Amino acid sequence: MAVTGIITAIVVGLVLGVLGRFFAPGKQSIPIWLTIVVGIVAAFIGTAIARGLGYADTKGFDWLELITQIVIAGIGVTLAANLYGRRSVTR
Repeated sequence: MAVTGIITAIVVGLVLGVLGRFFAPGKQSIPIWLTIVVGIVAAFIGTAIARGLGYADTKGFDWLELITQIVIAGIGVTLAANLYGRRSVTR
């Protein structure tokens, strides 16, 4: 993967993570790096789902693929917020 591909993945991950946070219910108290990671993973999973269902290669902009990625990012951010929020030190 080239440097531009890595930078693009980070930017797309950030955008998808922010959109996922926007659509996720409740307050998400997770760090921005975790939001980016969830967004990057959501981009890959959303693309895999779109390709598996056959709507990833359409003419023009792939709106259905983007919507799938945003939904996956929203689910991922919600899961990450729930799991990250449960970390606590008990004494």
